[in-house]
Amino acid sequence: MRSLTLATYALLLSAWPIAGIIAAQPAAQAPSGSKLDRPLFVNPIAEGADPWTIRHGDHYYFCQSEGNDGIAVFKSPKLTDKGVKRVVWRTQPGTWNSSQVWAPELHRVNDRWYIYYCASNGRNANHRTGVLAAVTDDPQGEYEDKGVVYTGDDLAGQTDNRWSIDATPLQLGDRLYLIWSGWPATEDIQHLYIAPMHNPWTVSGNRVKLRENDTYVWERVSESLSERGLNEGPQILKRHGRVFIIYSCSGSWEPTYKLAMLYMDENADPLDPASWTKHDRPVFQSTDEVFGVGHASFTVSPDGTEDWIVYHAKRSREPGWQRAVYLQPFGWTDAGFPDFGKPIPAGQALPAPSGEQPNRPGDAFRESFADGTWDRWVYFGHNRYLRVIDGKLHLGRAPGSGAVNLYRCGEKALVRGFEWENFSLRVRVRVTAGQRDAGALFRVQQPALGYDAQEGYFAGIIPATNKVILGRTDGKGWHELASADHPIQAGQWYDLRIETRGDRIQILLDGHPHITHRDSHYRRGMAGLRVVDIHAQFDDFDITPHPAPATQ
Repeated sequence: MRSLTLATYALLLSAWPIAGIIAAQPAAQAPSGSKLDRPLFVNPIAEGADPWTIRHGDHYYFCQSEGNDGIAVFKSPKLTDKGVKRVVWRTQPGTWNSSQVWAPELHRVNDRWYIYYCASNGRNANHRTGVLAAVTDDPQGEYEDKGVVYTGDDLAGQTDNRWSIDATPLQLGDRLYLIWSGWPATEDIQHLYIAPMHNPWTVSGNRVKLRENDTYVWERVSESLSERGLNEGPQILKRHGRVFIIYSCSGSWEPTYKLAMLYMDENADPLDPASWTKHDRPVFQSTDEVFGVGHASFTVSPDGTEDWIVYHAKRSREPGWQRAVYLQPFGWTDAGFPDFGKPIPAGQALPAPSGEQPNRPGDAFRESFADGTWDRWVYFGHNRYLRVIDGKLHLGRAPGSGAVNLYRCGEKALVRGFEWENFSLRVRVRVTAGQRDAGALFRVQQPALGYDAQEGYFAGIIPATNKVILGRTDGKGWHELASADHPIQAGQWYDLRIETRGDRIQILLDGHPHITHRDSHYRRGMAGLRVVDIHAQFDDFDITPHPAPATQ
């Protein structure tokens, strides 16, 4: 694998003649092919926390908690798009793992897929580690529950199984180990532990504490000497004859959350705490623009030439767990250590991972949602705000019980993998609750999580003002272009139609033209649906491409 210093990569990026590309941030290896061949993306790519990503064959698999009561696996050829979602496991009432499902990880061990996760019966103090084993070779297929893992100090007697979260396996040759974050006894003080494994779901020895959790002040909650140390989220990297544990520390609910590092020689004994050296400073931490960074996973670009870190960051500096998923390339120092640089700000355009395919020109596209899925769509929003019910796509739908850490962010769903330039777009839309905007996005570039986190156009209806509206977003803010009066009633279906030819945009509602406007900011891009602080239903989405107008 080719390697560059971060400074060299920064110089490469600065030479790209594309507006908005970061020119002074670290990355991994040199871009492949023409500098202009790389599509762009911006962070954050999705809602969520504790992002786990693994590449196998030609696909990435993203593993995520499903609203604290299940586990979902996504499949995608792109790192920047989580892909098609399947819920592979649901909790059952009255069990040890009926609630608080956190930090699932999908691993392939001895040619079989396993999911390591933590859960409880509804009380955090009862959190334990569990393992699911795939029944088939499909990571999105059926799993069997292999039960709870013993993570205490009395394996022979199986007494006092201790609190444990964030478990991840470590394989060294034919030896297998489990590493996790646990409590010494019943007090809420998190250390990193390791134990040998007899098989992927059974430990074969008592746990060993790797290191103290408060060696440095910055490992403590709030980075305060008066607070406890907190280590969690261990992840494995192997390179240059070393094994690295990249772990999270400080409080996950605080902007001081960060990544730290333990490392050892690959031939050392991982069960001997003396084998592990703790790096004396954080390896990835907050900036003024990105904060609360932590719980990362690591993968490579589609062509294998770049290393990428996938992590979460907080949406607010206020204490809490509203988080989103970011990704960026990283490099290695001359001494053979990972160099993650600094978190790249949200909204900053970046080259997509090397080898990732760009969107294709779109043909005719129709979607009725009759099969009950949204497989052909990329969603940006909290997973609890999207549902397909009775053949209708619901965006911004208020969730029922069990929802946690919810936040609205202008939920949007875009047709995956295609772009259109001149077209006729039609969709039926009905407002169920709320007074803000519901409608269609088109000619969209660089979509991300956030209200106006896309470059492109939006046309829709606004019940609060009884308007049909056309506007433009630049990735940061909204610019109204035109509007027209029309009564909008909740519960009523409206037929929204958008016609584009060159810079001419026409908006029709129920067959009647309401807006005709000319704007040349965006000529082509993705298309889809969007709501702003509202619950709306969509049906019968249809795009028919047109040839370019004769004047072009």
